[in-house]
Amino acid sequence: MRGGIRLFKIFGISIYAHITFLILPLLFYVTSGVKGVALVLFVFTCVTVHELFHSVVAKRFGVAVRDITLYPIGGVASLGAYPEKPKQEFLIAIAGPAFNIIFSVALFYPLYAWLGPSVLFAPSLATWRSTIAYAFWINPMLAAFNLLPAFPMDGGRILRAFLTRRFGLRRATQIAVGLGNFFALVFGIFGILNGHLMLVVIAIFIYMAAVSEESQVNLRESIKGFYVKDVLSKNFYTVSEGATLGSVLEFMFKSHQEDFPVVENGRLAGFLTRSDIIARVHSGQTNVAVSDVMRRSFPVARPADTLAHIQRKMEEFRMKAIPVVQDGALLGVVTLEDISRVYAVMTERG
Repeated sequence: MRGGIRLFKIFGISIYAHITFLILPLLFYVTSGVKGVALVLFVFTCVTVHELFHSVVAKRFGVAVRDITLYPIGGVASLGAYPEKPKQEFLIAIAGPAFNIIFSVALFYPLYAWLGPSVLFAPSLATWRSTIAYAFWINPMLAAFNLLPAFPMDGGRILRAFLTRRFGLRRATQIAVGLGNFFALVFGIFGILNGHLMLVVIAIFIYMAAVSEESQVNLRESIKGFYVKDVLSKNFYTVSEGATLGSVLEFMFKSHQEDFPVVENGRLAGFLTRSDIIARVHSGQTNVAVSDVMRRSFPVARPADTLAHIQRKMEEFRMKAIPVVQDGALLGVVTLEDISRVYAVMTERG
């Protein structure tokens, strides 16, 4: 990922630390010395495991997990589209807080016996023993904070999973997002009045993520009942593996098509996306061959696929267009613009 440092890979999931994350150890070292750095590393180890529990359960339900990134405000697992079955969303959402709670329960009595109540219930960074107590209480705090019914936090997803059974996905999302916006407003006001910049940043993140999720759900619900064959155009263009990106770029300007199936010897050999083209053009590589840039692994659509299914595929693979095939024959390209056009018409019709 851009702006990230890859730390390691586990269960097929890459763990990154965003460059801004390095601010935290430095800040805690200046204010609290080595004990502060140790506390930060322990906290974000727990955050990483928390996100891994989400990710492992999500993978069991077929959700793509690209990576986990650590930011100063916490960890973010980059998941594909969440499953629409409420039970599956509930299990994915509860997995993270469940780790924090189980880990806290497992450590409580050993630490109570070792540190004693006077130290365990008076956490601070004054001594190493009190720092260990401080680190212990982080996990219950992480669980409690994440279980707040503020979408897109875990508690908000759990709430939506329960509400979906009664009200349907769209209405359940609206309720969960509304609560998320309320908590974002409370966090923001409290952070501004008390000078807690981190809380203000968290409030902004909650609001933006909640609004984005509501838009995605509205899109998927509005295009239900529409299929790829309903929007598929018979007019599309292909490119060959030997063509240069410069020639494809010129053709893109003239044809207004931005993503191209790569056909060689009458078969679909690859797919060239607009983002792939732009990335190479920005680095001055206009003479490179299409075969060196095209994607050889990519999803395909079929005429009978629903637009909602294809939109989820696009989200999962971070693509804005997918080739359409049937019985080995290339029929065209379905794009995010095609889906958005249906959404705009259905929204206009109410």
